[in-house]
Amino acid sequence: MPELTDTDRVAVYIDFDNIVISRFDQLHGDGSWRKTNAWKAGPAVVKKLDEARVDVGAILDYASSFGTVAVTRAYADWSVAANARYKDQLVDRAIDLTQLFPASGTKNGADIRLSVDVLEDLFRLPDITHVVIVAGDSDYIALAQRCRRLGRVVVGIGVVGGTSRALISACDEFEYYDEVVQEEERATRAADEPEVAEPGKADAAPEPAETGAAGQAIGGPGASKLLIKAIGLTAKDADGWSNASAVKTQMKRLNPQFAEKTLGFDSFTEFVKSRSGQVELREEGQQRFLRLRAPKRK
Repeated sequence: MPELTDTDRVAVYIDFDNIVISRFDQLHGDGSWRKTNAWKAGPAVVKKLDEARVDVGAILDYASSFGTVAVTRAYADWSVAANARYKDQLVDRAIDLTQLFPASGTKNGADIRLSVDVLEDLFRLPDITHVVIVAGDSDYIALAQRCRRLGRVVVGIGVVGGTSRALISACDEFEYYDEVVQEEERATRAADEPEVAEPGKADAAPEPAETGAAGQAIGGPGASKLLIKAIGLTAKDADGWSNASAVKTQMKRLNPQFAEKTLGFDSFTEFVKSRSGQVELREEGQQRFLRLRAPKRK
């Protein structure tokens, strides 16, 4: 994969029915969605729906590791009760929702509408460098191939057991949904690790958490989680080191409200040093590199 730049711009397209149904069947058995009429979200399946809930935020955060997310579209029949349960997630992330009433009893036509929109966007927005397709259907193979011929990097996200191998091969990069979510979980666990001061240094008093307009904590533990997650998304070498400027850019993509000065630090380096128990800092001339410390042994 080529080095990313600040000019990389990403368009994300989610076949929502596909990813939700695939996730449900992955956890509860092949064909479970249809057998249990899960789309109705009746009392008997609510618990199963919650267990198979798709983390839309984790998908978009992963997409942001490729550049600035400029387009986000999701396709589904939003009148379906199971899909309506995602209202808060979708509204909070300002996703453009496309309504698809099923033209037949078995297919909603998302693949055709999504593909048309992708190609229209690529010709209308020539600065789009990456196309993220969240689906597992083999119907998207031709779309992925066309995007690559148009010079775009194609990234696929799908569910294990519900993704066509041919679609995976048609993408420049592919990640299973489980791995995308585990990155979020790793960041949460690492942020919850107790701070361990470096030898000869006193523990720094944590600054109070601040909450932005979106309700996300951007100070205290919230800032630590943001930093850890950004390092995980930007680490490119085998040793896990990330360029500090790339990490800060990624933090701003994940939460535009982040600013080290509002947290009481004169520079981003000083902010990172305050998290020395969780993050290592390596300085080479004017360059700064960061990586996560290994978790403490119990």
